[in-house]
Amino acid sequence: MDAYLAVASKRDERRYSDRPVPDDVRRRILDGGWLAGSARNRQPWRFLVVADRELKSRLAETVYAADNVRGCDFAVAILGKPGIDIGRALQNMLLVAWNDGVVSCPNGMPDPDETRRVLGLSEDEPVAILVSFGWPAKPRDPESRSAEEWSARANRKPLDEVVEYR
Repeated sequence: MDAYLAVASKRDERRYSDRPVPDDVRRRILDGGWLAGSARNRQPWRFLVVADRELKSRLAETVYAADNVRGCDFAVAILGKPGIDIGRALQNMLLVAWNDGVVSCPNGMPDPDETRRVLGLSEDEPVAILVSFGWPAKPRDPESRSAEEWSARANRKPLDEVVEYR
């Protein structure tokens, strides 16, 4: 998929099918995060994959929208201090997933320390973000429109409102 089409057509999805994501696709998603650039190549992250149904259920109770995690095939807790580098890893994972037709949704955590405790992590391993992944409940076809059409349909402020030239 063209990179601009991937960005323009990507939408967060919260409803997943029961179809499992194959291991090779899951690995590519994780590889996308691992390949992200970082300041001085520090790679300040670890990725914790949660596919166990019981753990996902307990973890779901630590995010704002529990069904996002409860219904996904797997979730990834990106461990590390929130910041630009973590954001770069996250965005890579989301786009690699979407390239393979896998949808995703970042999940906000009202109490990240509780999320960390449910995952059995020590205090020095903060959870920056929890992301749910799976096949969409309703098939999505990014190539059904051009990137420009997807962009025009996006629920965003007009570009002129967020861009300033000097």
